[in-house]
Amino acid sequence: MEQIIVNDIVIDVVRKDIKNIHLAVYPPTGRVRIAAPLKVNDDAIRLFAISKLGWIKRQQRKFEGQERIPYIEYKERESIYFQGIRYLLNIIEHNGAPKVVLKSKKYIELYVRPGSSREKCHEVMTEWYRKELKSQIPTFINKWEKILNVKVNDWHVKQMKTKWGSCNIEKKRILLNLELAKKPDRCLEYIIVHEMIHLLERHHNDRFLYYMDTYLPNWKQLKNELNKLPVSHADWSY
Repeated sequence: MEQIIVNDIVIDVVRKDIKNIHLAVYPPTGRVRIAAPLKVNDDAIRLFAISKLGWIKRQQRKFEGQERIPYIEYKERESIYFQGIRYLLNIIEHNGAPKVVLKSKKYIELYVRPGSSREKCHEVMTEWYRKELKSQIPTFINKWEKILNVKVNDWHVKQMKTKWGSCNIEKKRILLNLELAKKPDRCLEYIIVHEMIHLLERHHNDRFLYYMDTYLPNWKQLKNELNKLPVSHADWSY
């Protein structure tokens, strides 16, 4: 990947077979990325970046103040998020199989064997998140297949470091970020709809935005809500 530096801001540059230059600033760190057509030269890209410096800095300031989900040490009464709600963690040592129980509107119980390491606790919690997220997804896909008149052939949950979701248009396969288990189901639905609309329109162009506005009129509010929610301690972007 190419990089340029403009006014002390490092900008990733990706060249693609596209018609126009696209600029994005990604949370949580404010990473800047320009996607440029293959035929556009370096000087033109630099001039474009300079013309957008004010906007870039405004976006970066927004992300600087965004709340972070802290590194989880798996200690008693730590905060832990599930479907957009903050819970307190109760760790219960027992000699049975590890499990996670949503005890109430306030507590999540993590059952592990005595002396279990942080890594083991994290493994058990991660698999629980995966199972819970997978139980939510089919309902949304089935609903929107009927509305959009498209067919999803396959979908998977994956711990992704670059985005909330992706769509392989040729295979009609959707990937969804495991981190979505921590977010409200309405935000999960927004990401699913976004990826499914790519089966109607590959690019983020006016046609894509028309479909989003038509089928999910409040998508901008949902996107803003997702962006304002606490993000993972890990340095990933979307």
